[in-house]
Amino acid sequence: MNTLYVDLDGTLIATDSLQESLLQLARVEPRALFSLPLWLLRGRAAFKQEVASRVTLDAETLPYRPEVIELVRRARADGRRTVLATAADGRLARAVAAHLGLFDAVLASDGERNLRGAGKRAAIEADAGGQPFTYAGNGPVDLSVWRGAEAAVVVSRSDALARRAAELTTVAARIVPPRPSLRRCLYGMRLHQWLKNVLIFLPLMPVLHELTQPILFHAALAFLAFGLMASGIYVLNDLLDLESDRRHPRKRLRPFASGEITASTGLRMAGLLCAASLGLSIALLPTAFVSVLLFYMALTTAYSLFLKRRAVVDVFTLAGLYTVRVAAGAAATGLPLSFWILSFSMFIFLSLALAKRYVELSGSVQEVTRMKRDRGYHPVDLPFVLCAGVAAGQMAALLLGLYLHDQEMLARYEDPEYLWVLIPVFLFWTMRIWLKAIRGALHDDPVVFAARDWVSRLALGIGAAALWMAD
Repeated sequence: MNTLYVDLDGTLIATDSLQESLLQLARVEPRALFSLPLWLLRGRAAFKQEVASRVTLDAETLPYRPEVIELVRRARADGRRTVLATAADGRLARAVAAHLGLFDAVLASDGERNLRGAGKRAAIEADAGGQPFTYAGNGPVDLSVWRGAEAAVVVSRSDALARRAAELTTVAARIVPPRPSLRRCLYGMRLHQWLKNVLIFLPLMPVLHELTQPILFHAALAFLAFGLMASGIYVLNDLLDLESDRRHPRKRLRPFASGEITASTGLRMAGLLCAASLGLSIALLPTAFVSVLLFYMALTTAYSLFLKRRAVVDVFTLAGLYTVRVAAGAAATGLPLSFWILSFSMFIFLSLALAKRYVELSGSVQEVTRMKRDRGYHPVDLPFVLCAGVAAGQMAALLLGLYLHDQEMLARYEDPEYLWVLIPVFLFWTMRIWLKAIRGALHDDPVVFAARDWVSRLALGIGAAALWMAD
C-alpha cells in the first residue's frame, strides 16, 4: 500500500527546527556561535549534528500543524505506513516521532547524510523498496522528491509551488497555512509597549512653560526612534524565548511562539526595525541621542541573552532600561538631565519590575517552576521580592518629595504649592499597584496595566492638572 512520507520543517511543524536550534544556542551557549563556520565546513549534516548535540528543542511544545497531523492519522486509519522524512537531525526527528506516536519509521540527517532534496528522495526510494509513495512537503526543495512520488501533499500558500508540483505528479491534497494578519504582525512588534517610551518626554516636564517647537519635534522623533528599536529588540527577545513562551499559558499564543510568524521572518523584522531606528536617529537627531540609543540596544540585547536569567540583576537591568529612556529624552532635546529625575526613575521602575516578578513568582506551580528555571528565582524569594519592591516604591515617593522641595525647581513655577498634590497621588498609586500584585490582579506589565487602568489614568490626570495649576 502507498506509504505516506511527511516532511518536518514547515510541513508538520510551522517553523524551522534548525533556525530555532540556532536561536536557542545563541541563548544558552553564545560563545558556540563562533564555531559555526568551522562546523559548516564539515558539511550540513555534521553542522546540524553539532548544533543538536548542544541544544534540545522540546518536541511537546513545537507548533504542529493540526491539518497535517490529521492527514497522518487518516493514513494510519486506512492501514498505510507513515514515515517522518526530514533533513533535520535524527535526535529531534526521533523525539518528534516518539511524542506524536504517529510514525512507523524515521528518516533523518545523521551527521553524515543530509536528507535534503535529492538526498531525501534517494533515502525515501530506498525505504519504499520500489513501491509507490506519497510525500508531504512545503517548499521548492521538495520538488525533487515529488518528481519520484506517486502523489504529493503540498503544504504551502504558494500557488506557484502547487502548480510546479502538479507538473511532476498528482497533487492528492493541498493544505494552505493561514497568512498572519497585519494585526498579528503589529502585535509581534509589541506596539502597545511603545507606551513605555512616553518616558522620553519626562525631561520636558520641568520646562513646560518654556517649550519650543524644535524641542517637541526632537522629542517626538526620539519617541519614534526608540519605539522602532524597542520593537526590534522585543522581536529578538521573543525569538530567543520561543520554548519558554510555549510553556506559558498565555505567551504560547504570541505570533512567534505559535508559529504564525516564522523565526526567519522574525529575524528580518528585527533587523529592519533596528536599522530604521538607527537610520532615523543618525539622520535627524543629535549624536548624544544616538549614543544613548546604542547603549540601550546593547543593554537590552544583553538582557535578552543572559541578564534576565540572573535574579536581582534582571530587575536592576529592567529599571535601567526604563531610566535610559529618560536619558534619551534629555539627549534628544538638549535639556539638562536632573539628578532627581534619574534617581526617582531608577527607584520607581525598580519597584515596578519587582512587582512583575512578584506576580510571576506567586503564580501557578508551572509559572513558579518556569521562574526558577528561566529567571533564577525560587519560591522562598517571594517575601524578599515583596519587601524590596515596596521599599523601592516608597523611596521613589521620598525622592519625589525632595525634588519638589528643590529651590531651583520651585523657581520655575508661579504657584509651586500645587505640586505637593503629586506626593499623595503618587503614594496612593504605588501602593495600589502593589495591592493589585499581592491579590494576583496585576496580569500585565505594570506600565501597560497602568495605561489600561482607569484609576491610574485618573491619577495621571490629577498630576497633570497640578502641574498646569502650578505653572
